[in-house]
Amino acid sequence: METFESLVRAEFTPKNTYLNTASTGLLPVRAVAAMRAGIESVAAGRPQDMFADVEAARAAFARLLHVPGNRVAAGASVATYTALIAASLPAGAEVLTAEADFSSTVNPFHMRRDLKVRAVPLERIAESVRPGTALVAVSAAQSADGRIADLPALREAAREHGARTYIDASQAAGWLPVDADAYDYVSSVAFKWLVCPRGVAFLVVPQDLGGLDPLFAGWVAGEDPWDSCYGPVQELARSARRFDESPALFSYAGARHSLELLDELGADAIRAHDLALADRFRAGLAGLGREPVDAPGSAIVSVPGLGHRQPELSRAGIEVSDRAGHLRAAFHLYNTAADVDRLLDVLSG
Repeated sequence: METFESLVRAEFTPKNTYLNTASTGLLPVRAVAAMRAGIESVAAGRPQDMFADVEAARAAFARLLHVPGNRVAAGASVATYTALIAASLPAGAEVLTAEADFSSTVNPFHMRRDLKVRAVPLERIAESVRPGTALVAVSAAQSADGRIADLPALREAAREHGARTYIDASQAAGWLPVDADAYDYVSSVAFKWLVCPRGVAFLVVPQDLGGLDPLFAGWVAGEDPWDSCYGPVQELARSARRFDESPALFSYAGARHSLELLDELGADAIRAHDLALADRFRAGLAGLGREPVDAPGSAIVSVPGLGHRQPELSRAGIEVSDRAGHLRAAFHLYNTAADVDRLLDVLSG
């Protein structure tokens, strides 16, 4: 029987110390092989059915976020889905956001000049919901520094005031448990912690479709797509598939296998592994006299004042990010204690 470690080692072959999943996750061998097979099938004039991969990826993402597959739309961009939600709001509606949240989560609301967008510190977002707030939009984990939103408190505050909730799980899905059924809308890209190729993103909507208009619906959004190729679509899909974008099929061919790997590894095992490494790094930083941004329970560790060392670390074969002057390290399933210790060793000078 394969162990967590043996399965991971069979699928990932980094040639460096890669601690940058918050930017881009590594691709497993099985996903690379599936994409290659899809490309070669088209080159040979015998395209394989990669639409089946879209449906398999949709189902796997739905399992990960604990919702039925018919509530999941498959697309390519969180910003596109944020814009879809923004378009559904009435003029004058108030949208509550977190200060300095990722732009794909908040910017489309600012593009609606007739909305009232209010930003507050992440730690105050639940207490800042008030009568008249129409929507609360926030990332489950902050891209810049890994801080985790208090989602249960946010949910209760939104329920008390009749506001809807929109959660961007792009920096959470894959290591942080997210129960999408508890919120109105949940989006996520898949090329980070879900270790999928770029070009894959998902949106979870309520069973009643959340009052969204499928503004960009094309033929794939039809109840029967192959009968929806010409003229206006006569019947939109009766599920969240009406919000599908035309899929990047080669990316979904790989994503199917990436998401199935996460199923095999198990969400609890991945979370325990990631957080143990992040805590090891935090403990090592204390020994160096450095204090990271306060983000307990996060797989992302951000260290103020060390962002300038990112080029030096890259030259040493250690990949991290410089975000707002902070050094950001992200620990995921393919990382080891040796990776953490190597980073600490180089930082120690």
